[in-house]
Amino acid sequence: MGIIAWIIFGLIAGAIAKLIMPGDDPGGIIVTIIIGILGAVVGGFIATALGFGAVGGFNIGSFIVAILGAILLLWLYRVVKSR
Repeated sequence: MGIIAWIIFGLIAGAIAKLIMPGDDPGGIIVTIIIGILGAVVGGFIATALGFGAVGGFNIGSFIVAILGAILLLWLYRVVKSR
């Protein structure tokens, strides 16, 4: 059940990142889901590396980190796709 919960968590984070950074991105909902899931993971690694403590469980701090990670990956995706 844990992995399914993280996929849903990443989907929500990706959707919110897309709302914060609207634009015409190729890939649609599938890319948004992937960016959200990977953003949650990347955001967790970055937060832990910066000393904010381990990101664990479903709480508001973890959710914010996941959204920020998804925004970062969405931005990087757009930079790479625009070249």
